[in-house]
Amino acid sequence: MSKLIYVVDDDKNISELVSMYIRKEGYSVKTFDNAEDVLNNFNRDKPDMLILDIMLPGTDVYELCKKVRKISDVPIIMVSAKDEDLDKLLGLELGSVDYIAKPFSPRELIARI
Repeated sequence: MSKLIYVVDDDKNISELVSMYIRKEGYSVKTFDNAEDVLNNFNRDKPDMLILDIMLPGTDVYELCKKVRKISDVPIIMVSAKDEDLDKLLGLELGSVDYIAKPFSPRELIARI
């Protein structure tokens, strides 16, 4: 069975593009556009990694990261249009293993996975 990666992004085009590249590498993918669905599915279908967009509407993604960290040490890569050092540091301090600023190359993301 292939490793499962959750892609969490409210931009459907980005989510589909990232998912396509990840699947080409042999991974399984589930996509989400909000934190609540991620948490509702997390224990039922445990992911091996999260690709998490920081700027989801109506969602405190940093809070999602904290909640995931309480129940799992699954690797998290944060993706965001915010590329300020403070944003990167906050993401890393909350438990992400990497931080990629948009726009990014899907091949770069695959290399980081």
